[in-house]
Parts: sequence; C-alpha cells; structure tokens
Amino acid sequence: MTSIQAVTYPIHFEEKAYDELAKIIATKNYSSIFILVDDNTLECCYPRFMQLLNTNKPIEVIQITPGEVYKNIETCVGVWNAMTELGADRRSLLITLGGGVITDLGGFVASTFKRGIDFINIPTTLLSMVDASVGGKTGVDLGVLKNQIGVFANPEMIVIDPEYLHTVTPREIRSGTAEIIKYGMTHDINLFNQIKDNPELNIVDLIHRSIEIKNEVVLEDPKEKSVRKVLNWGHTIGHGIESYFLESDAKENLTHGEAIAIGMVCEAYISHKLLGFPKEKLTDIKKAIIAIYGKTNLLEDDFTPIFDLMKHDKKNVGGEINFVLLNDYQNFKIDCKVQNQLIKDSLEFYNL
Repeated sequence: MTSIQAVTYPIHFEEKAYDELAKIIATKNYSSIFILVDDNTLECCYPRFMQLLNTNKPIEVIQITPGEVYKNIETCVGVWNAMTELGADRRSLLITLGGGVITDLGGFVASTFKRGIDFINIPTTLLSMVDASVGGKTGVDLGVLKNQIGVFANPEMIVIDPEYLHTVTPREIRSGTAEIIKYGMTHDINLFNQIKDNPELNIVDLIHRSIEIKNEVVLEDPKEKSVRKVLNWGHTIGHGIESYFLESDAKENLTHGEAIAIGMVCEAYISHKLLGFPKEKLTDIKKAIIAIYGKTNLLEDDFTPIFDLMKHDKKNVGGEINFVLLNDYQNFKIDCKVQNQLIKDSLEFYNL
C-alpha cells in the first residue's frame, strides 16, 4: 500500500512504515523517546515494534492499565509524572502503541506536556487504525462522558501495521468494523455492502479506503466546524448508550463499536421519519447490524438516562441535541434537531 498524506502528517502502511519512523527519529534527533503502552500491548505488540524499528536511540516504556474506565485525567497525571521523572523535555517524543484509549490519551498527554511535544501514533486495533488515531483529535473522558476533555493536535506520523490485528479478539474486530460501516453509509456504500454480503471478508482489505475517507473529510474541515460532523453518524445515540452501559453496575459494558452500531440503527430510523430515508434500506441496516453484533437488551427504563447522557454530546449547542442524519446512503445532513419522543421511538424500533 502507498502512504497517505494527511493534514500535516503522513500515514504509512505495513513494515516499510518502520523505516519512515526511523528516518523521523534520526532527522529530528529527539532528546529522549517514550513509548506509551498498556498491559496488553506491552506483551503482544511491543516486541514486534522493537524488532522492526531500526534505531539506536534508547526508548523508555510507560505502561498504563487497559480499558476505557482508565481513559481519564488521573491516568494522564500518572503519565505526565512518569515523563517528568524520566527527564522528558520539549525535544522529547512520545510514541503511542495501542488502541483508541492509548492513542487518544497519549496524544492529549503529548500535546499538553510542556505545552506540546511531538507524538507518533501506532494503532494496534481496527478501531484505532480506521478512526481514533487519524484526524488529530486527542482527549480523555470526564467520568462516563466520552471525550469531553481534549485538544486538536496532529501526530508527526501514523504507522498502520495490520499484523497487530492478530493480537486482538474477534469482538474488538467487530467493534472497529462499526466505524467502517459508518464510512460506508455516509461516503462509500461499497464498504457496507462488502461487510454485510460477505461474512468471510478479510476486513484488512477495507482499512486503506476507510482511512482515505476520514482523511478527505478532515482535510476539508480539520476542527469539526461543518462537514466533519458527518463522522459522528451513529455516535449521538451511540455515545449515550456506551456511557450508560459504562456507568451502570447492572449492565455488561458494550464496546464502542457495539454501541455505535445500535446508534446507527436508531439514527437511520430517525432519518426515515424526518428525511425520508428509504424504509427498505432502514430494514436492511437493522438486519445487518443485528446479524453482526447480536441484539442488546434495552429496557424502557434505560431510555431516560441514555437521553440525559446524550445532552452532553460535543456537537450540541445551546442545550439542543444535534444529529447527523441521512437522506440516503452517501447523502447526509448535519445539525438536525430531533424531538425527544422521536429519539425514544428510535430506541423502541431497535428493540422490536
């Protein structure tokens, strides 16, 4: 695969990407290099990284606990303290090696440490390869509220190495697939069709196109003032569901992709009611999502707390919940206002 030039940084693919990484390290002559990992990526991914990276520079490892519940400011403080104790300065480099939690949190740590140091993303999950590591968004959660604290900051480069996908579970692959489905519905229906029509599909084949789509959108609207909001398709309701399940002791946590998949079904229903999104395509979306992700039990008692959490979505202005909706596949409308009853109806539609 060829590399992709993003807003201000390159995205390199497969093993040759490590040569490009070594060139940046040599050219920039960093005073010190740190790599942020969690327990899983230290064991499963770090050995490959060290084997393929050709550099004589010493690399200090900073390890955090895996999981969305640790994507918070307290973990950031721990990483900042570790970097300080290890002598990091403004000429240091932070490499993130992990999934969305690592790349989001690590980018935020780097972009705020001493008012900003260089960082490089090496995503190791499908979700982080096609979404979290690309686009310059960094941040952490505020309690269960997703990505409430953060900044826009671009990495020096991104390394996409699909071999790391052998280290993750099928459930994590399905989670990342939801973001590819999102790109399919909003920009290239061929992606969605391939996923729903071919259960034996090698999802790696769709990574490059998915990154191309996100990169095109981000180039047009880096700070999410307008068209970049389309990347939140399925996320307004999906984030509310994800946060609710995260905070509820009575619920088993959903992955990000599982929650977003439910959100796409619900928001397709709202699109049908408000914009005339074709009914047969709505039916097709629901059938495909349930075939891939199964059915999550949403109780009517869950609806109000989910709605309350949706009020904190970052797209909202003046207390009004803003949606991205579809007129049709590849034909979207941003900043749509939706009545509370219709949101409830969409959740009931998912449950049918």
